[in-house]
Amino acid sequence: MRLDKFFIYLGVVALLCALSFSEDVVDDDEDDVEVDSDSESEEKARRRSGKDKKKPVETEAYTPPTIALEHEESVFFAEPFAKRNEFEARWMKSESKKDGVDADISKYDGKLFSLCKWGFEEPVSKLFAGDLGLVLKSKARHHAISAMLKTPFEFKNKPFVVQYEVKFQQALECGGAYVKLLSKHDALDLKLFHDKSSYTIMFGPDKCGEDKKLHFIFRHKNPKTGEYEEKHAKKPTGNFQSVFDGKKTHLFTLVVRPDNTFEVFVDQTSVNSGSLLEDFTPPVNPPKEIDDPHDKKPEDWDEREKIPDPDAEKPDDWDEDAPAKIPDPDAKKPDDWLDDEPEFVPDPNGVKPDDWDPEEDGEWEAPQIANPKCEKVGCGEWKPPVIDNPAYKGKWSAPLIDNPNFKGIWKPRKIDNPDYFEDKEPFKMTPIAAVGLELWSMTPDILFDNFIVTNDKYVADKFATDSWVKKNIKETYGGDEEGGIVSNLMEATNERPWLWNDASAKKKKTDEPTEDVVPEEDEKEEEAEAEVKEEVTPAEGGEEAEEKNEEEEKGAEGNEETVGQDEVDEEESAKSGVTTRRKPRKE
Repeated sequence: MRLDKFFIYLGVVALLCALSFSEDVVDDDEDDVEVDSDSESEEKARRRSGKDKKKPVETEAYTPPTIALEHEESVFFAEPFAKRNEFEARWMKSESKKDGVDADISKYDGKLFSLCKWGFEEPVSKLFAGDLGLVLKSKARHHAISAMLKTPFEFKNKPFVVQYEVKFQQALECGGAYVKLLSKHDALDLKLFHDKSSYTIMFGPDKCGEDKKLHFIFRHKNPKTGEYEEKHAKKPTGNFQSVFDGKKTHLFTLVVRPDNTFEVFVDQTSVNSGSLLEDFTPPVNPPKEIDDPHDKKPEDWDEREKIPDPDAEKPDDWDEDAPAKIPDPDAKKPDDWLDDEPEFVPDPNGVKPDDWDPEEDGEWEAPQIANPKCEKVGCGEWKPPVIDNPAYKGKWSAPLIDNPNFKGIWKPRKIDNPDYFEDKEPFKMTPIAAVGLELWSMTPDILFDNFIVTNDKYVADKFATDSWVKKNIKETYGGDEEGGIVSNLMEATNERPWLWNDASAKKKKTDEPTEDVVPEEDEKEEEAEAEVKEEVTPAEGGEEAEEKNEEEEKGAEGNEETVGQDEVDEEESAKSGVTTRRKPRKE
């Protein structure tokens, strides 16, 4: 979904911050009249002091996403949790238990009074009124719940797309929020859904401590043995680490295509992609050849590339006992070295504890400190410093030479792999019949919403546009609460029309003067005067100057009368409570 308008709104809000001082600017537009009434001043003061608080905006009613009629055939499962009676009947809680764990936590949550709980409820932080989801409620328990697809998904010639929303309402410590797409088979019973139930694809986030994963696993059937083996996708290259922080609703999308490629999206951004044939461990197809398990290395096989020279002899002057360090023979003791002074002396400031008992603790002695006399030169027995021994050679060993018997690193011979097969279409997986959540978590209140299984990525995107995108906008840019950007943006811009590039409105809120508009008649008079000046001779120019001076003196007298009139106007305006400004007259 394009968010251009919202980025424009964010720019507008930045302008509001930069121009917030403009509330107090006096209107300098000389063509308009500004009204400074006491009521407006009180209104502004009340608004700034916070006394006139706005009432919270009512939470917007939730409209669940729907599937258009023309796309119904491409959708195999869609769960917006819109009608409680429908989705409560559709989802089946498991009555099975997990093998190999303590009996207290082995049971799932399908039976009455179970400690493991699922809930159909609104999120803790409501973005929309009536927006329900499936919530994992219990901590440190095994949970299992599932729902049948409308029709099984067959992997033929169209993509497989699964998408759903997850919100960790608390930062996840250890647990999963992945979905299992359960395989179609005759013995499928959702009441017995457990960790060993057959699935075709497992997809979604998982975390424990600092180990964060985004699983995409598919179970591949060996065409020779009929056995299934899990294939794990390579690690995502995109960033998905922040999905566990408990701040936003996140959208997880998996697309598997008939050309054996796949792509994983988080919040509609691709974080992993590749080939089913090349980017999974272990690989779909085994190697053609394998090491012969019965082949063994011969006893006389020599893998040493270098050997000690058998003809080499230690030199006669090689002293293996020579030390690596020796005293410096050229060092001399400083003349002021204090031989008789000890390196440590009793602390003269030491005080015997009051509870010291000589009979039990012995004779008290002050603690030892470094002798302050030794700080500058040194004291005690003088010893020369040590240096590297030039005669040191260490233990002698013969030099290495090429091994004439070297045969290389031994490897067992290769034989044809009896289990080899080549599956060129791993996309054709086992059909999927149901959607399931089989989870363990140390963090409760994990919310799931808006599941969809389809063969058309466009339909999944449209489903997200009508659901997740709306939530993401509110969580990212602010909600309907007081002070939220979405709720206050239009009101703020209505109070500041100059933000929309209205030139006249802009001048009303700045110090920029409004240009004087010269009437057409005045323009014609000025043009006529200019023509007369051009026709005047030098002699006539002197007479014209005298006449002009007389006119200016008369104009000055007229201005004095105008000033007096202006003072009267101001007195009358002050009595009426309205301040007016007149446009300057031309001289």
